[in-house]
Amino acid sequence: MDFQTEARSFLDYLRVERGLAENSIVAYQRDLKRFGGFLEEQNISLSDVLATHILQFQSVLRGSHLAEASISRSVSALRAFFNYLGREKNFRDPMNEIEQSRQTRRLPKALTVSEVISLIEAFSGGGDVIRLRDRAILELLYGTGARVSELVDLDLVDFLKVETTENAVDTIKLRGKGGKERLVPLGTFASAAVQEYLVRLRPSLVSKSSRPSNALFLNQRGGRLTRQSAWHFVLEAANKVGLEGKVSPHVFRHSYATHLLDGGADIRVVQELLGHASVTTTQIYTLITIDKIRESYSSAHPRARG
Repeated sequence: MDFQTEARSFLDYLRVERGLAENSIVAYQRDLKRFGGFLEEQNISLSDVLATHILQFQSVLRGSHLAEASISRSVSALRAFFNYLGREKNFRDPMNEIEQSRQTRRLPKALTVSEVISLIEAFSGGGDVIRLRDRAILELLYGTGARVSELVDLDLVDFLKVETTENAVDTIKLRGKGGKERLVPLGTFASAAVQEYLVRLRPSLVSKSSRPSNALFLNQRGGRLTRQSAWHFVLEAANKVGLEGKVSPHVFRHSYATHLLDGGADIRVVQELLGHASVTTTQIYTLITIDKIRESYSSAHPRARG
């Protein structure tokens, strides 16, 4: 049984049958590549893999100073891989002999409302008109909880007006993991920022390309903006307002969910807005709110202090 062949088969299964997003496929591919390199170095064939080899692989990862979360993800990828081989190829699963470790759950980091506003305001004014695009993206990130990859994949037709019984609501149609679509309403700030970008900047960006793009957000050559470019200017803004080290690719999404729950939003509504398949995934954000309540209680209640 050849490791590379089976790894490709597994990735095809994830892509076609499970419908995982390409970013997820790339993560699985990276983890399997690490394990494949380990097997090659140790001269171990796939059919001879034992639980002791998996544990040895974990030790190698720790020795390379990989973060514990990354090691856990690699082991999780191997669990899925060997589970697939056991189901499809009747392969003996070495992972069955390894107890699944329970990591302490880390709370996602959220910015305060004032920190989010300071980031957005970093793109206000100034002579550079490209700031209109960058501000619109930040308003959407915080106003919709979208992933950066979802925003750069947006087309013009995904910016929609939906008629309700009372009025028309601006929305965007996002495509999440596994190609699942969700319609998310826009607040007045996000809607105004997108409209200003569409009217004042996008036409001039379109004119710079010989092949006009349907993408909502364009780069300075008129092509679709990339995820990397979007995060480059976000990190620049973070450094500018003194938030270096506090801004990560998911920080706006975390802040969006946390601030909604802090404001009293129903967790099922937040689940729908984030596009989570299970409410269990969304519940991690309630831990942040509970943590804040605990801190307030500990500092204020006379019987909470030692």
